Amino acid sequence: MPSSDNHSSSFPFASFRRSVFSIRNDQIYSETSHDSNFQNLESFQRQVFGQFQELSVVNSDEFLSVSWIHKLLDAFTNCQEDFRVLLSDNKALLSKPSSDKLATEYFDRNIKAMDIFNATRDGVETIRMWQKHLEIVVCALDGQQKTVGEGQFRRARKALMDMALLMLDDRDTGSMFSHRNRSFARKGKDHRRSSSSGHSRSLSWSVSHSWSASKQLQSIANNLVPPRANEIAATSGLANLIFSMSFILMFVLWILVAAIPCQDRGVQINFSIPRQFPWSTPLFLLHSRIMEESKKRDRRNSSGLLKEIYQIEKCVQNLTDLVDAAQFPLSEELKEEVRDNVHALSLVCEVCKNGLDPVERKLRETFRKTMNCRAEGLELLGKATEP
Repeated sequence: MPSSDNHSSSFPFASFRRSVFSIRNDQIYSETSHDSNFQNLESFQRQVFGQFQELSVVNSDEFLSVSWIHKLLDAFTNCQEDFRVLLSDNKALLSKPSSDKLATEYFDRNIKAMDIFNATRDGVETIRMWQKHLEIVVCALDGQQKTVGEGQFRRARKALMDMALLMLDDRDTGSMFSHRNRSFARKGKDHRRSSSSGHSRSLSWSVSHSWSASKQLQSIANNLVPPRANEIAATSGLANLIFSMSFILMFVLWILVAAIPCQDRGVQINFSIPRQFPWSTPLFLLHSRIMEESKKRDRRNSSGLLKEIYQIEKCVQNLTDLVDAAQFPLSEELKEEVRDNVHALSLVCEVCKNGLDPVERKLRETFRKTMNCRAEGLELLGKATEP
């Protein structure tokens, strides 16, 4: 009988012991999973730092060049892809009120970003139009010709005058292409109808003549503030992820508007770079370098801060002065100056010829990836908030 009592009393204890161990194991798994998840979210911040650190420390010859803009878009799409994956992996956290609000605001900013991508794509088209006139100048004043006479100078002068008028129009009105903006949508009947109606079409909405890149950018920057500590804790760090991606989107758009000709562009946008993130330092440096560039005397009235635009403007001004001052027969000194400036112009034309197509393709790719990320995110958000 005693053995029977001991045996019967051991079962509840064993069951209780297994229950305790089971709960403890579940807690350990949950804590480990939470820690791993938090580390993944934090690693995103370091990924952003790495991408933009490389961009911020390039030398002055590469900074704000066509190739640098391509790298900027690469950095953004890489960050966006990591963001998309992390959002999918943490979709359960989207049901949290703070996450839900931040995600909704981010996807609203995506919509506004579409038109800026369209506007900058048209800015690339603007530079291509300039390039056609510049190639006429290079062809007319090519130093390899046996003789460069008055006829060639008249042809070059006309191309330079046309070019100057185009650039002046771009500075005054923002973009000569604002009246016939071609979006990233496929061309079709709707596209042709919209072109003739005096409005430009994007995949988000119709952009009127009064549309402003600066105002659009400011609307994206408005109310973009870091989440509070309680919001970060309540969302297990997801709030920081969404805010970081929102800020990177805005900052990349700001650089595009500053660098590339587009309707009512500018750099004086009101936003503050937060100091508490790993990526804050490279963004501070980029902001400082771009603002410094914009304040230079010969850049204040520029059509854009792109390095190649500065080179084009400089060559056009120099050649215009030389062509206007030309008296025949030409002096050897003037011939040499013309030859040097034509050579410099031919080099920048070659850079534009080889570099603009990849940048335009990258803009299209970035546009589509942003749209796809938004569509996937809204689907996740809808599922997460379903009762």
